[in-house]
Amino acid sequence: MTYYNIFFLLSFLLSIFYVFRYQKHFDVNITAIFLLIPIANLGNVFMAYADNLDQALVANRITYLGGIYLTFFITFSIFNLCEIKVPALIRTLLLVMNSVVYGFVLTTGNNPYFYKTVSFTKVDGLGMLVKEYGHVHTVFYLLILFYLLTGFFTILYTLFWKKQVSRVMLYLLFLPEFFTVIGYLGGKISGSTLEIAPMSYVFAQIVYLLIAERLTLYQVSDTTIETMLENGQNGFLTMNLNHRYLGSNERAKEIFPGIGKIPIDGDIAKDEDLKKYVIRWVETFEKDNEKSEQIYIKMPEGEKAKLADKHTKREEVLTEKNDEYENAKFYTVQLSYLFSGRNKIGYQLYFIDDTENIRYIRLLNNLNKILETEVEKKTERIVEMHDNLVLSMASMVESRDNSTGGHIRRTSDCIKILIEEIKKDNKLNLSDKFCKDLIKAAPMHDLGKIAVPDRILQKEGRFEPKEFDEMKKHAAEGARIVHDILKDTDDFEFHLLAENVAHYHHERYNGSGYPEGLKGEEIPIEARIMAVADVYDALVSKRCYKEKMSFEEADKIIMDGMGTHFDPQLEEYYVAARPKLEEYYAKTE
Repeated sequence: MTYYNIFFLLSFLLSIFYVFRYQKHFDVNITAIFLLIPIANLGNVFMAYADNLDQALVANRITYLGGIYLTFFITFSIFNLCEIKVPALIRTLLLVMNSVVYGFVLTTGNNPYFYKTVSFTKVDGLGMLVKEYGHVHTVFYLLILFYLLTGFFTILYTLFWKKQVSRVMLYLLFLPEFFTVIGYLGGKISGSTLEIAPMSYVFAQIVYLLIAERLTLYQVSDTTIETMLENGQNGFLTMNLNHRYLGSNERAKEIFPGIGKIPIDGDIAKDEDLKKYVIRWVETFEKDNEKSEQIYIKMPEGEKAKLADKHTKREEVLTEKNDEYENAKFYTVQLSYLFSGRNKIGYQLYFIDDTENIRYIRLLNNLNKILETEVEKKTERIVEMHDNLVLSMASMVESRDNSTGGHIRRTSDCIKILIEEIKKDNKLNLSDKFCKDLIKAAPMHDLGKIAVPDRILQKEGRFEPKEFDEMKKHAAEGARIVHDILKDTDDFEFHLLAENVAHYHHERYNGSGYPEGLKGEEIPIEARIMAVADVYDALVSKRCYKEKMSFEEADKIIMDGMGTHFDPQLEEYYVAARPKLEEYYAKTE
Protein backbone atom coordinates (compact mmCIF):
# COMPACT_ATOMS: atom_id res chain seq x y z
CA MET A 1 0.00 0.00 0.00
CA THR A 2 2.87 2.35 0.78
CA TYR A 3 4.02 2.02 -2.84
CA TYR A 4 0.66 3.23 -4.23
CA ASN A 5 0.36 5.98 -1.62
CA ILE A 6 3.81 7.32 -2.40
CA PHE A 7 3.27 7.50 -6.15
CA PHE A 8 -0.20 8.99 -5.80
CA LEU A 9 1.22 11.66 -3.49
CA LEU A 10 4.11 12.35 -5.88
CA SER A 11 1.77 12.62 -8.87
CA PHE A 12 -0.53 14.95 -6.94
CA LEU A 13 2.34 17.21 -5.83
CA LEU A 14 3.79 17.32 -9.34
CA SER A 15 0.37 18.40 -10.67
CA ILE A 16 0.10 21.13 -8.02
CA PHE A 17 3.61 22.32 -8.93
CA TYR A 18 2.63 22.40 -12.61
CA VAL A 19 -0.45 24.50 -11.88
CA PHE A 20 1.41 27.12 -9.86
CA ARG A 21 4.56 27.18 -11.99
CA TYR A 22 2.95 27.39 -15.42
CA GLN A 23 -0.41 29.00 -14.74
CA LYS A 24 0.32 31.69 -17.36
CA HIS A 25 1.39 29.16 -19.99
CA PHE A 26 -1.25 26.39 -19.83
CA ASP A 27 -1.23 23.91 -22.68
CA VAL A 28 -4.63 22.16 -22.78
CA ASN A 29 -3.30 18.70 -23.55
CA ILE A 30 -0.46 18.81 -20.99
CA THR A 31 -2.84 20.21 -18.37
CA ALA A 32 -5.22 17.30 -19.01
CA ILE A 33 -2.31 14.86 -18.57
CA PHE A 34 -1.44 16.37 -15.18
CA LEU A 35 -5.10 16.08 -14.18
CA LEU A 36 -5.59 12.48 -15.28
CA ILE A 37 -2.40 10.92 -13.83
CA PRO A 38 -3.28 11.65 -10.17
CA ILE A 39 -6.81 10.29 -10.86
CA ALA A 40 -5.39 7.06 -12.30
CA ASN A 41 -3.00 6.71 -9.36
CA LEU A 42 -5.82 7.41 -6.92
CA GLY A 43 -7.75 4.51 -8.48
CA ASN A 44 -4.77 2.25 -7.77
CA VAL A 45 -4.77 3.41 -4.13
CA PHE A 46 -8.49 2.64 -3.80
CA MET A 47 -7.95 -0.77 -5.38
CA ALA A 48 -5.20 -1.58 -2.87
CA TYR A 49 -7.52 -0.65 0.04
CA ALA A 50 -10.66 -2.40 -1.39
CA ASP A 51 -12.28 -5.07 0.79
CA ASN A 52 -14.91 -6.40 -1.64
CA LEU A 53 -15.84 -6.62 -5.30
CA ASP A 54 -17.99 -3.49 -5.36
CA GLN A 55 -15.20 -1.32 -3.92
CA ALA A 56 -12.70 -2.86 -6.35
CA LEU A 57 -14.98 -2.16 -9.35
CA VAL A 58 -15.29 1.52 -8.34
CA ALA A 59 -11.49 1.74 -8.00
CA ASN A 60 -11.10 0.09 -11.40
CA ARG A 61 -13.44 2.65 -13.01
CA ILE A 62 -11.38 5.51 -11.49
CA THR A 63 -8.13 3.97 -12.73
CA TYR A 64 -9.47 3.56 -16.27
CA LEU A 65 -10.79 7.14 -16.28
CA GLY A 66 -7.18 8.22 -16.25
CA GLY A 67 -5.85 5.33 -18.33
CA ILE A 68 -8.24 5.52 -21.28
CA TYR A 69 -8.07 9.28 -21.81
CA LEU A 70 -4.39 9.65 -20.93
CA THR A 71 -3.08 8.22 -24.19
CA PHE A 72 -5.52 10.44 -26.12
CA PHE A 73 -4.12 13.64 -24.58
CA ILE A 74 -0.50 12.43 -24.81
CA THR A 75 -0.93 11.85 -28.54
CA PHE A 76 -2.56 15.22 -29.14
CA SER A 77 0.12 16.95 -27.10
CA ILE A 78 2.61 15.41 -29.56
CA PHE A 79 0.59 16.72 -32.52
CA ASN A 80 0.50 20.16 -30.97
CA LEU A 81 4.20 20.33 -30.09
CA CYS A 82 5.14 18.98 -33.54
CA GLU A 83 2.98 21.71 -35.08
CA ILE A 84 0.72 19.23 -36.87
CA LYS A 85 -2.91 20.24 -37.19
CA VAL A 86 -5.47 17.48 -36.80
CA PRO A 87 -8.97 18.15 -38.18
CA ALA A 88 -11.55 18.75 -35.49
CA LEU A 89 -13.72 15.93 -36.86
CA ILE A 90 -10.96 13.30 -36.33
CA ARG A 91 -10.27 14.63 -32.83
CA THR A 92 -13.98 14.40 -32.02
CA LEU A 93 -14.33 10.86 -33.41
CA LEU A 94 -11.34 9.62 -31.40
CA LEU A 95 -12.68 11.25 -28.25
CA VAL A 96 -16.07 9.59 -28.83
CA MET A 97 -14.36 6.22 -29.36
CA ASN A 98 -12.47 6.60 -26.08
CA SER A 99 -15.69 7.55 -24.33
CA VAL A 100 -17.52 4.51 -25.73
CA VAL A 101 -14.77 2.23 -24.43
CA TYR A 102 -14.95 3.93 -21.05
CA GLY A 103 -18.73 3.44 -21.09
CA PHE A 104 -18.14 -0.31 -21.20
CA VAL A 105 -15.68 0.05 -18.31
CA LEU A 106 -18.48 1.64 -16.28
CA THR A 107 -20.68 -1.40 -16.91
CA THR A 108 -18.02 -3.88 -15.77
CA GLY A 109 -19.64 -6.57 -13.61
CA ASN A 110 -23.02 -6.17 -15.31
CA ASN A 111 -22.09 -7.48 -18.79
CA PRO A 112 -19.32 -9.61 -20.36
CA TYR A 113 -18.09 -7.08 -22.95
CA PHE A 114 -15.10 -5.56 -21.19
CA TYR A 115 -14.48 -8.35 -18.70
CA LYS A 116 -16.11 -11.69 -19.43
CA THR A 117 -15.85 -12.60 -15.76
CA VAL A 118 -14.59 -10.65 -12.75
CA SER A 119 -14.07 -11.48 -9.07
CA PHE A 120 -12.28 -9.99 -6.07
CA THR A 121 -9.37 -11.28 -4.04
CA LYS A 122 -6.59 -10.07 -1.78
CA VAL A 123 -2.92 -10.87 -2.29
CA ASP A 124 -0.38 -9.82 0.33
CA GLY A 125 -3.06 -7.58 1.85
CA LEU A 126 -3.74 -5.73 -1.43
CA GLY A 127 -7.15 -5.77 -3.09
CA MET A 128 -7.14 -7.11 -6.66
CA LEU A 129 -9.59 -8.01 -9.42
CA VAL A 130 -9.39 -11.42 -11.01
CA LYS A 131 -10.77 -10.99 -14.52
CA GLU A 132 -11.10 -12.57 -17.91
CA TYR A 133 -10.82 -9.98 -20.71
CA GLY A 134 -13.68 -9.46 -23.15
CA HIS A 135 -13.81 -8.20 -26.73
CA VAL A 136 -14.06 -4.49 -25.80
CA HIS A 137 -10.88 -4.82 -23.75
CA THR A 138 -9.15 -6.01 -26.93
CA VAL A 139 -10.47 -2.88 -28.66
CA PHE A 140 -9.03 -0.87 -25.75
CA TYR A 141 -5.58 -2.42 -26.34
CA LEU A 142 -5.81 -1.74 -30.08
CA LEU A 143 -6.78 1.88 -29.34
CA ILE A 144 -3.80 2.24 -26.99
CA LEU A 145 -1.52 0.70 -29.62
CA PHE A 146 -2.91 3.08 -32.26
CA TYR A 147 -2.14 6.11 -30.10
CA LEU A 148 1.36 4.89 -29.27
CA LEU A 149 2.29 4.17 -32.89
CA THR A 150 0.74 7.44 -34.12
CA GLY A 151 2.70 9.44 -31.56
CA PHE A 152 5.91 7.57 -32.28
CA PHE A 153 5.76 8.07 -36.06
CA THR A 154 4.68 11.70 -35.65
CA ILE A 155 7.81 12.37 -33.63
CA LEU A 156 10.00 10.60 -36.20
CA TYR A 157 8.41 12.48 -39.10
CA THR A 158 8.94 15.83 -37.36
CA LEU A 159 12.50 14.95 -36.42
CA PHE A 160 13.51 14.32 -40.03
CA TRP A 161 11.31 16.75 -41.95
CA LYS A 162 10.50 19.78 -39.82
CA LYS A 163 13.54 21.87 -38.79
CA GLN A 164 11.56 24.58 -37.03
CA VAL A 165 10.55 22.28 -34.16
CA SER A 166 12.81 21.94 -31.13
CA ARG A 167 14.95 18.81 -31.28
CA VAL A 168 15.22 18.79 -27.50
CA MET A 169 11.42 18.82 -27.31
CA LEU A 170 11.17 15.89 -29.71
CA TYR A 171 13.66 13.82 -27.73
CA LEU A 172 11.71 14.52 -24.55
CA LEU A 173 8.44 13.46 -26.23
CA PHE A 174 9.82 9.98 -26.82
CA LEU A 175 10.02 9.38 -23.07
CA PRO A 176 6.28 9.61 -22.20
CA GLU A 177 5.63 7.23 -25.10
CA PHE A 178 8.14 4.83 -23.61
CA PHE A 179 6.74 5.16 -20.07
CA THR A 180 3.21 4.62 -21.39
CA VAL A 181 4.27 1.38 -23.04
CA ILE A 182 5.87 0.27 -19.76
CA GLY A 183 2.75 1.24 -17.83
CA TYR A 184 0.26 -0.57 -20.03
CA LEU A 185 2.23 -3.51 -21.33
CA GLY A 186 4.88 -4.06 -18.69
CA GLY A 187 2.71 -6.19 -16.48
CA LYS A 188 3.70 -6.86 -12.90
CA ILE A 189 7.15 -6.30 -11.46
CA SER A 190 8.79 -9.66 -11.47
CA GLY A 191 7.77 -11.63 -8.37
CA SER A 192 5.47 -8.87 -7.09
CA THR A 193 1.81 -7.94 -7.27
CA LEU A 194 2.56 -4.21 -7.63
CA GLU A 195 1.45 -2.36 -10.79
CA ILE A 196 4.18 -0.57 -12.79
CA ALA A 197 1.77 2.07 -14.15
CA PRO A 198 1.82 4.48 -11.11
CA MET A 199 5.62 4.71 -11.27
CA SER A 200 5.69 5.17 -15.06
CA TYR A 201 3.04 7.90 -14.79
CA VAL A 202 5.16 9.89 -12.33
CA PHE A 203 8.19 9.61 -14.60
CA ALA A 204 6.03 10.85 -17.47
CA GLN A 205 4.94 13.83 -15.35
CA ILE A 206 8.56 14.75 -14.68
CA VAL A 207 9.26 14.70 -18.41
CA TYR A 208 6.22 16.87 -19.11
CA LEU A 209 7.42 19.39 -16.53
CA LEU A 210 10.63 19.69 -18.56
CA ILE A 211 8.55 20.09 -21.71
CA ALA A 212 6.38 22.76 -20.05
CA GLU A 213 9.52 24.63 -18.99
CA ARG A 214 10.73 24.78 -22.57
CA LEU A 215 7.29 25.79 -23.76
CA THR A 216 7.56 28.98 -21.71
CA LEU A 217 10.50 29.94 -23.89
CA TYR A 218 8.73 29.25 -27.15
CA GLN A 219 5.41 30.76 -26.12
CA VAL A 220 7.07 34.03 -25.10
CA SER A 221 8.89 34.01 -28.41
CA ASP A 222 5.81 33.06 -30.44
CA THR A 223 3.64 35.75 -28.85
CA THR A 224 6.18 38.42 -29.63
CA ILE A 225 6.79 37.13 -33.14
CA GLU A 226 3.07 37.13 -33.95
CA THR A 227 2.98 40.79 -32.98
CA MET A 228 5.98 41.51 -35.17
CA LEU A 229 4.41 39.75 -38.12
CA GLU A 230 1.82 42.52 -38.27
CA ASN A 231 4.62 44.79 -39.52
CA GLY A 232 6.28 43.13 -42.49
CA GLN A 233 9.15 45.64 -42.60
CA ASN A 234 10.63 44.53 -39.29
CA GLY A 235 12.37 41.31 -38.29
CA PHE A 236 12.45 39.46 -35.01
CA LEU A 237 14.81 36.83 -33.63
CA THR A 238 14.92 35.14 -30.22
CA MET A 239 17.46 32.85 -28.60
CA ASN A 240 18.04 31.45 -25.14
CA LEU A 241 20.92 32.39 -22.85
CA ASN A 242 23.08 29.67 -24.43
CA HIS A 243 22.58 31.18 -27.91
CA ARG A 244 20.16 28.43 -28.94
CA TYR A 245 17.61 29.45 -31.55
CA LEU A 246 14.03 29.83 -30.31
CA GLY A 247 12.18 31.51 -33.15
CA SER A 248 11.97 34.29 -35.72
CA ASN A 249 9.67 35.74 -38.35
CA GLU A 250 10.08 35.58 -42.12
CA ARG A 251 11.51 39.09 -42.30
CA ALA A 252 14.39 38.10 -40.01
CA LYS A 253 15.09 35.13 -42.29
CA GLU A 254 15.28 37.49 -45.28
CA ILE A 255 17.81 39.64 -43.44
CA PHE A 256 19.82 36.62 -42.27
CA PRO A 257 19.03 33.67 -44.60
CA GLY A 258 21.05 31.35 -42.38
CA ILE A 259 18.26 31.44 -39.77
CA GLY A 260 16.09 29.20 -41.96
CA LYS A 261 18.74 26.47 -41.88
CA ILE A 262 18.96 26.32 -38.09
CA PRO A 263 16.49 24.06 -36.27
CA ILE A 264 14.74 25.15 -33.12
CA ASP A 265 17.23 24.76 -30.25
CA GLY A 266 20.06 24.77 -32.78
CA ASP A 267 23.24 26.69 -32.09
CA ILE A 268 23.06 30.16 -33.66
CA ALA A 269 26.86 30.22 -33.99
CA LYS A 270 26.80 27.40 -36.55
CA ASP A 271 25.91 29.96 -39.21
CA GLU A 272 28.90 32.18 -40.04
CA ASP A 273 26.91 35.41 -40.53
CA LEU A 274 24.92 34.91 -37.34
CA LYS A 275 28.11 34.15 -35.44
CA LYS A 276 29.86 37.18 -36.90
CA TYR A 277 27.10 39.68 -36.17
CA VAL A 278 24.31 38.40 -33.94
CA ILE A 279 26.54 36.63 -31.42
CA ARG A 280 28.86 39.64 -31.33
CA TRP A 281 25.95 42.01 -30.71
CA VAL A 282 24.64 39.81 -27.92
CA GLU A 283 28.06 39.53 -26.27
CA THR A 284 28.51 43.30 -26.47
CA PHE A 285 25.04 43.82 -24.99
CA GLU A 286 25.77 41.31 -22.21
CA LYS A 287 28.90 43.27 -21.21
CA ASP A 288 27.22 46.67 -21.42
CA ASN A 289 23.43 46.87 -21.46
CA GLU A 290 23.69 50.48 -22.65
CA LYS A 291 24.88 49.16 -26.02
CA SER A 292 21.45 47.85 -26.90
CA GLU A 293 21.34 49.29 -30.42
CA GLN A 294 23.43 48.38 -33.44
CA ILE A 295 23.45 49.19 -37.15
CA TYR A 296 23.46 46.43 -39.75
CA ILE A 297 24.20 47.25 -43.41
CA LYS A 298 23.11 44.63 -45.90
CA MET A 299 24.35 45.01 -49.45
CA PRO A 300 22.57 43.42 -52.43
CA GLU A 301 23.74 39.87 -53.04
CA GLY A 302 26.94 39.74 -55.07
CA GLU A 303 27.51 43.50 -54.94
CA LYS A 304 30.67 44.87 -53.32
CA ALA A 305 31.58 41.84 -51.27
CA LYS A 306 34.00 43.86 -49.15
CA LEU A 307 31.05 45.88 -47.81
CA ALA A 308 28.46 43.10 -47.72
CA ASP A 309 26.68 42.78 -44.39
CA LYS A 310 28.94 45.39 -42.84
CA HIS A 311 28.63 45.99 -39.11
CA THR A 312 29.40 49.54 -37.96
CA LYS A 313 28.29 52.41 -35.77
CA ARG A 314 25.27 54.56 -36.50
CA GLU A 315 27.33 57.77 -36.42
CA GLU A 316 29.67 56.37 -39.08
CA VAL A 317 26.79 55.38 -41.33
CA LEU A 318 25.18 58.80 -41.09
CA THR A 319 28.35 60.80 -41.67
CA GLU A 320 30.56 58.60 -43.86
CA LYS A 321 30.57 59.68 -47.48
CA ASN A 322 30.34 56.39 -49.34
CA ASP A 323 28.49 56.06 -52.64
CA GLU A 324 28.68 52.26 -52.36
CA TYR A 325 25.94 52.44 -49.73
CA GLU A 326 23.40 53.71 -52.25
CA ASN A 327 21.82 50.27 -52.84
CA ALA A 328 22.28 49.05 -49.28
CA LYS A 329 19.57 48.24 -46.77
CA PHE A 330 20.06 49.72 -43.31
CA TYR A 331 18.67 48.02 -40.21
CA THR A 332 18.64 49.34 -36.68
CA VAL A 333 19.03 46.31 -34.40
CA GLN A 334 17.56 46.66 -30.91
CA LEU A 335 18.60 44.08 -28.31
CA SER A 336 16.89 43.25 -25.03
CA TYR A 337 16.50 40.36 -22.64
CA LEU A 338 13.71 37.82 -22.97
CA PHE A 339 11.90 37.32 -19.67
CA SER A 340 9.61 34.73 -18.15
CA GLY A 341 8.20 36.53 -15.16
CA ARG A 342 11.26 38.09 -13.55
CA ASN A 343 13.69 35.50 -14.86
CA LYS A 344 15.98 36.17 -17.81
CA ILE A 345 15.54 33.29 -20.22
CA GLY A 346 17.14 34.60 -23.39
CA TYR A 347 17.66 37.47 -25.82
CA GLN A 348 15.44 39.11 -28.40
CA LEU A 349 16.67 41.08 -31.41
CA TYR A 350 14.35 43.45 -33.21
CA PHE A 351 15.42 44.44 -36.75
CA ILE A 352 13.92 47.78 -37.83
CA ASP A 353 14.17 48.66 -41.50
CA ASP A 354 15.67 52.14 -41.18
CA THR A 355 16.76 52.47 -44.81
CA GLU A 356 14.59 55.46 -45.76
CA ASN A 357 15.39 57.38 -42.58
CA ILE A 358 19.13 56.81 -42.84
CA ARG A 359 19.19 57.70 -46.54
CA TYR A 360 17.28 60.89 -45.78
CA ILE A 361 19.64 61.82 -42.94
CA ARG A 362 22.68 60.99 -45.10
CA LEU A 363 21.25 63.23 -47.83
CA LEU A 364 20.74 66.05 -45.34
CA ASN A 365 24.27 65.57 -44.00
CA ASN A 366 25.69 65.72 -47.51
CA LEU A 367 23.68 68.87 -48.24
CA ASN A 368 24.84 70.36 -44.95
CA LYS A 369 28.45 69.58 -45.84
CA ILE A 370 27.99 71.27 -49.22
CA LEU A 371 26.39 74.28 -47.56
CA GLU A 372 29.13 74.35 -44.89
CA THR A 373 31.78 74.30 -47.62
CA GLU A 374 30.07 77.13 -49.48
CA VAL A 375 29.65 79.13 -46.28
CA GLU A 376 33.32 78.54 -45.41
CA LYS A 377 34.33 79.77 -48.87
CA LYS A 378 32.11 82.84 -48.57
CA THR A 379 33.34 83.48 -45.03
CA GLU A 380 36.96 83.15 -46.13
CA ARG A 381 36.23 85.61 -48.94
CA ILE A 382 34.60 88.07 -46.55
CA VAL A 383 37.48 87.74 -44.10
CA GLU A 384 39.93 88.23 -46.94
CA MET A 385 38.06 91.35 -48.07
CA HIS A 386 37.97 92.58 -44.49
CA ASP A 387 41.70 91.98 -44.04
CA ASN A 388 42.44 93.76 -47.34
CA LEU A 389 40.32 96.69 -46.24
CA VAL A 390 42.22 96.96 -42.96
CA LEU A 391 45.53 96.62 -44.77
CA SER A 392 44.45 99.32 -47.22
CA MET A 393 43.58 101.62 -44.34
CA ALA A 394 46.97 100.96 -42.76
CA SER A 395 48.68 101.68 -46.08
CA MET A 396 46.68 104.89 -46.42
CA VAL A 397 47.83 105.99 -42.96
CA GLU A 398 51.39 105.03 -43.81
CA SER A 399 51.25 107.11 -47.00
CA ARG A 400 50.61 110.23 -44.87
CA ASP A 401 53.72 109.56 -42.77
CA ASN A 402 56.87 110.53 -44.66
CA SER A 403 58.98 108.63 -42.12
CA THR A 404 57.41 105.18 -42.19
CA GLY A 405 57.31 103.99 -45.77
CA GLY A 406 56.93 100.18 -45.83
CA HIS A 407 56.86 100.04 -42.04
CA ILE A 408 53.65 97.96 -41.73
CA ARG A 409 54.89 95.35 -44.19
CA ARG A 410 58.30 95.05 -42.55
CA THR A 411 56.98 94.86 -38.98
CA SER A 412 54.56 92.11 -40.06
CA ASP A 413 57.49 90.14 -41.49
CA CYS A 414 59.50 90.75 -38.30
CA ILE A 415 56.62 89.36 -36.24
CA LYS A 416 56.60 86.21 -38.40
CA ILE A 417 60.33 85.67 -37.85
CA LEU A 418 60.03 86.15 -34.08
CA ILE A 419 56.99 83.88 -33.87
CA GLU A 420 58.86 81.09 -35.67
CA GLU A 421 61.53 81.11 -32.94
CA ILE A 422 59.01 81.40 -30.09
CA LYS A 423 57.06 78.35 -31.33
CA LYS A 424 60.15 76.12 -31.39
CA ASP A 425 60.08 75.55 -27.62
CA ASN A 426 56.82 77.42 -26.89
CA LYS A 427 57.77 78.09 -23.28
CA LEU A 428 55.43 81.08 -23.52
CA ASN A 429 52.50 78.68 -24.19
CA LEU A 430 51.23 80.56 -27.23
CA SER A 431 48.54 78.74 -29.22
CA ASP A 432 48.69 78.38 -32.99
CA LYS A 433 45.65 80.64 -33.26
CA PHE A 434 47.31 83.32 -31.12
CA CYS A 435 50.40 83.31 -33.34
CA LYS A 436 48.31 83.46 -36.49
CA ASP A 437 46.18 86.28 -35.08
CA LEU A 438 49.25 88.30 -34.01
CA ILE A 439 50.73 88.13 -37.52
CA LYS A 440 47.35 89.16 -38.90
CA ALA A 441 46.98 92.07 -36.41
CA ALA A 442 50.51 93.50 -36.85
CA PRO A 443 49.58 95.81 -39.78
CA MET A 444 46.92 97.45 -37.61
CA HIS A 445 49.26 98.64 -34.86
CA ASP A 446 49.64 102.23 -36.19
CA LEU A 447 46.06 102.81 -37.43
CA GLY A 448 45.70 105.53 -34.78
CA LYS A 449 48.06 107.80 -36.74
CA ILE A 450 45.10 108.59 -38.97
CA ALA A 451 43.98 110.98 -36.24
CA VAL A 452 47.37 112.72 -35.95
CA PRO A 453 47.55 116.10 -37.80
CA ASP A 454 49.67 116.25 -40.95
CA ARG A 455 51.85 119.01 -39.49
CA ILE A 456 53.02 116.61 -36.82
CA LEU A 457 52.90 113.33 -38.73
CA GLN A 458 54.86 114.81 -41.68
CA LYS A 459 57.28 116.98 -39.70
CA GLU A 460 60.95 116.56 -40.56
CA GLY A 461 63.17 116.37 -37.53
CA ARG A 462 62.44 115.64 -33.90
CA PHE A 463 59.16 116.55 -32.18
CA GLU A 464 58.75 119.27 -29.62
CA PRO A 465 57.37 118.01 -26.29
CA LYS A 466 53.83 119.17 -27.10
CA GLU A 467 54.07 117.65 -30.56
CA PHE A 468 55.26 114.38 -29.07
CA ASP A 469 52.29 114.43 -26.70
CA GLU A 470 50.02 114.75 -29.75
CA MET A 471 51.83 111.87 -31.46
CA LYS A 472 51.48 109.63 -28.41
CA LYS A 473 47.70 109.88 -28.69
CA HIS A 474 47.82 107.61 -31.74
CA ALA A 475 48.07 104.49 -29.51
CA ALA A 476 44.77 105.02 -27.71
CA GLU A 477 43.14 106.33 -30.89
CA GLY A 478 44.34 103.23 -32.75
CA ALA A 479 42.75 101.00 -30.11
CA ARG A 480 39.44 102.88 -30.58
CA ILE A 481 39.55 102.54 -34.35
CA VAL A 482 40.39 98.81 -34.18
CA HIS A 483 37.58 98.33 -31.68
CA ASP A 484 35.07 100.00 -34.03
CA ILE A 485 36.29 98.02 -37.04
CA LEU A 486 36.11 94.63 -35.29
CA LYS A 487 33.18 95.13 -32.91
CA ASP A 488 30.85 92.97 -35.00
CA THR A 489 33.30 90.12 -35.58
CA ASP A 490 32.54 86.69 -34.06
CA ASP A 491 36.23 86.18 -33.33
CA PHE A 492 36.48 87.90 -29.95
CA GLU A 493 40.03 86.62 -29.33
CA PHE A 494 41.33 88.29 -32.50
CA HIS A 495 39.39 91.46 -31.72
CA LEU A 496 40.98 91.76 -28.27
CA LEU A 497 44.48 90.88 -29.49
CA ALA A 498 44.41 93.43 -32.35
CA GLU A 499 43.12 96.13 -30.01
CA ASN A 500 45.88 95.38 -27.48
CA VAL A 501 48.58 95.53 -30.18
CA ALA A 502 47.41 98.97 -31.32
CA HIS A 503 46.93 100.24 -27.77
CA TYR A 504 50.01 99.01 -25.93
CA HIS A 505 52.84 98.51 -28.43
CA HIS A 506 54.60 101.66 -27.05
CA GLU A 507 54.44 100.52 -23.42
CA ARG A 508 57.81 99.70 -21.81
CA TYR A 509 58.58 96.78 -19.52
CA ASN A 510 59.81 99.15 -16.76
CA GLY A 511 56.61 101.22 -16.90
CA SER A 512 58.10 104.28 -18.68
CA GLY A 513 56.11 103.83 -21.88
CA TYR A 514 52.75 105.20 -23.03
CA PRO A 515 49.79 105.65 -23.15
CA GLU A 516 49.06 104.12 -19.71
CA GLY A 517 52.50 103.45 -18.24
CA LEU A 518 51.93 99.70 -17.83
CA LYS A 519 54.87 97.61 -16.68
CA GLY A 520 56.00 93.98 -16.70
CA GLU A 521 53.34 91.42 -17.42
CA GLU A 522 50.61 94.05 -17.11
CA ILE A 523 51.45 94.65 -20.75
CA PRO A 524 49.74 92.01 -22.94
CA ILE A 525 52.23 89.54 -24.42
CA GLU A 526 51.12 90.44 -27.96
CA ALA A 527 52.06 94.09 -27.37
CA ARG A 528 55.42 93.09 -25.85
CA ILE A 529 56.29 91.05 -28.96
CA MET A 530 55.05 93.87 -31.22
CA ALA A 531 57.29 96.37 -29.40
CA VAL A 532 60.44 94.43 -30.31
CA ALA A 533 59.49 94.25 -34.00
CA ASP A 534 58.39 97.92 -34.09
CA VAL A 535 61.55 99.29 -32.49
CA TYR A 536 63.90 97.04 -34.47
CA ASP A 537 62.34 98.21 -37.75
CA ALA A 538 62.61 101.83 -36.65
CA LEU A 539 66.33 101.39 -35.84
CA VAL A 540 67.47 99.64 -39.02
CA SER A 541 65.25 101.64 -41.40
CA LYS A 542 65.87 105.13 -42.76
CA ARG A 543 63.59 107.86 -41.46
CA CYS A 544 63.28 111.51 -42.48
CA TYR A 545 64.89 112.55 -39.26
CA LYS A 546 67.70 109.93 -39.23
CA GLU A 547 69.73 107.49 -41.24
CA LYS A 548 69.35 103.78 -40.69
CA MET A 549 71.57 102.19 -38.10
CA SER A 550 73.88 99.27 -38.67
CA PHE A 551 72.70 95.88 -37.47
CA GLU A 552 75.35 95.94 -34.73
CA GLU A 553 74.17 99.31 -33.41
CA ALA A 554 70.53 98.28 -33.53
CA ASP A 555 71.33 94.99 -31.83
CA LYS A 556 73.15 96.79 -28.99
CA ILE A 557 70.16 99.06 -28.37
CA ILE A 558 67.70 96.14 -28.39
CA MET A 559 69.88 94.05 -26.05
CA ASP A 560 70.43 97.01 -23.70
CA GLY A 561 66.67 97.50 -23.61
CA MET A 562 65.92 93.94 -22.48
CA GLY A 563 64.38 94.20 -19.01
CA THR A 564 63.78 97.97 -19.30
CA HIS A 565 62.11 98.63 -22.62
CA PHE A 566 61.46 95.02 -23.64
CA ASP A 567 60.28 91.83 -21.94
CA PRO A 568 63.46 89.93 -20.93
CA GLN A 569 61.69 86.63 -21.74
CA LEU A 570 61.88 87.64 -25.39
CA GLU A 571 65.66 88.06 -25.40
CA GLU A 572 66.49 84.45 -26.33
CA TYR A 573 63.97 84.50 -29.18
CA TYR A 574 65.28 87.82 -30.50
CA VAL A 575 68.85 86.51 -30.37
CA ALA A 576 67.78 83.34 -32.22
CA ALA A 577 65.86 85.39 -34.81
CA ARG A 578 68.60 88.02 -35.34
CA PRO A 579 70.35 86.22 -38.26
CA LYS A 580 67.06 85.93 -40.14
CA LEU A 581 66.15 89.54 -39.33
CA GLU A 582 69.48 90.81 -40.64
CA GLU A 583 69.14 88.66 -43.76
CA TYR A 584 65.63 90.00 -44.32
CA TYR A 585 66.56 93.66 -43.93
CA ALA A 586 69.65 93.21 -46.07
CA LYS A 587 67.39 92.15 -48.92
CA THR A 588 65.03 95.13 -48.44
CA GLU A 589 67.76 97.74 -48.83
